[in-house]
Amino acid sequence: MTTSPFVPGPPKPDEYDPFYAGYVQRQIGTDVLVRLPEQAAEVEQRFAAVPPQREGWRYADGKWSVRQVLGHMIDAERVFGYRAMCIARGESKPLPGFDENEYVADAPFEHLAVADLLREFLAVRAGHLLLFSHLSPADWSRRGNANGHPVSVRALPYIMAGHVHHHLEILATRYGV
Repeated sequence: MTTSPFVPGPPKPDEYDPFYAGYVQRQIGTDVLVRLPEQAAEVEQRFAAVPPQREGWRYADGKWSVRQVLGHMIDAERVFGYRAMCIARGESKPLPGFDENEYVADAPFEHLAVADLLREFLAVRAGHLLLFSHLSPADWSRRGNANGHPVSVRALPYIMAGHVHHHLEILATRYGV
């Protein structure tokens, strides 16, 4: 996959909501446009190894199943990518937030196989990689508002990669996946 010749570099703290600082900091020091496809391969390897009997497993009552974690990763990937596209295109209106618990509760993830969800995640990530490969330096520097907080296009792939990293860690430590 061809990437933009322009590497956006890490965002500054004023380019994203402090809520996302942990996600962004996990990716500082990497070329995020290289990291995103590498990470897609990690997600594919990790979820392809989940046996069917383990897909609905939860590590505690009230926690998401393995399927729901992957479904949430898809939803968040879409939201962050949509924000990047809107802001890169010059959107000046505030973009909405989302309640991940409500999204998961209203989604069909428990009725879908991990293999199907995995294909969806990989397709969504591939679409975002194509979007990022076409952005100009001016696009990367644009800023908008999401969920009442400033965010730059440059910050969003770092947030995406950090969010997935966070969930892969949780899957390893709490789900044994």
